[in-house]
Amino acid sequence: MAAYAELNTQQAADLLNVSRPCLIGLLEAGTIPCRLVGKHRRITVETLMEYKRRDDQERRAAAEDLAALGQEFGA
Repeated sequence: MAAYAELNTQQAADLLNVSRPCLIGLLEAGTIPCRLVGKHRRITVETLMEYKRRDDQERRAAAEDLAALGQEFGA
């Protein structure tokens, strides 16, 4: 799939493994940029992959912080 390819909201939600309403929330909050084609939102694969990389990094950092706290408190 080419990075410049555009997906509709259902395709993008499937790619991120989230519900369509969850994805719509991210789009409306501006967390993931999109463009409108008429009333339909289009999201590039490149944009989705960048969001996924950022989200994965944030999740890893949070997990490492929790592990460090567990070590600190002897859990």
